[in-house]
Amino acid sequence: MMGLRIVGLDEVGRGPIAGPVVAAAVILDRARPITGLKDSKALSEGNRRRLDERIKHNATAWAIGRAEVEEIDALNILQASLLAMSRAFDRLKVSPELALVDGNRLPKVSCVGRWIVKGDQFVGAIQAASIIAKVARDAEMIALDGHFPGYGFAAHKGYPTLKHRAALSVLGLTPHHRRTFAPCRSMLALETL
Repeated sequence: MMGLRIVGLDEVGRGPIAGPVVAAAVILDRARPITGLKDSKALSEGNRRRLDERIKHNATAWAIGRAEVEEIDALNILQASLLAMSRAFDRLKVSPELALVDGNRLPKVSCVGRWIVKGDQFVGAIQAASIIAKVARDAEMIALDGHFPGYGFAAHKGYPTLKHRAALSVLGLTPHHRRTFAPCRSMLALETL
């Protein structure tokens, strides 16, 4: 694999009950290595933001793709995640020769691809993709918090925490909630009674 242009692909936002699923594609520049790469979940928010800037500055290419709530509800979260990764791949300005994907499924890509279970724990390009996808999605959920106060999006990023579910029971669903996910589906069922 030495010398190949390798793109790492990863997504964030499969578990939340609100917001899009966001994916990133990153081709690292071997001449400009980035130290400190890890799975985004293993980094503090501050370290993620610092690495996000370094990745975007040092990488050969990077891109972000997404699947919206309506697509998640129509397709299911797995297919929406694969779609978001395909969209990130398609937005790259440089054509990769090999795609390495975190997980056990391959999105549609126009080069040879391999999936790697827990790839975000040891493949630098996948870790970089994980980081920029997480920073992008978190920023979006923080902005959403300003439009929908009371839900706590800035704190929980759309995950079904106790506070989020309590807010749902008082405030109801927003257009950004995934209707097919259990807590939202339960609320919709109650509304039809």
